[in-house]
Amino acid sequence: MKISLEQFDKAFENRLRLQIMSVLVANDRYDFNSLKELLNATDGNLASHLKALEKEEYIIVNKSFIGRKPNTQYTTSEKGRTAFKKHLEALENLIKQQHK
Repeated sequence: MKISLEQFDKAFENRLRLQIMSVLVANDRYDFNSLKELLNATDGNLASHLKALEKEEYIIVNKSFIGRKPNTQYTTSEKGRTAFKKHLEALENLIKQQHK
């Protein structure tokens, strides 16, 4: 049986982007340092993948200060939640096809 890859979102092909979206969908918001620690990512690697998700308009970036320290919070956009849900459904369908 041929598997259609059109249902998969290229933005989520990378493991770290998939993890970022998983965390953000499961939580209201997450800050950069907490994401970095949770996902065991470097600053540069995490920043580049967050930027890619922001470019797709899948996440919303909120920058503020806590005292004198900058704080960057991330949340999913409605577009991002929908795209992530569709990607997960495509993965589930792929798995189901393999077990027929």
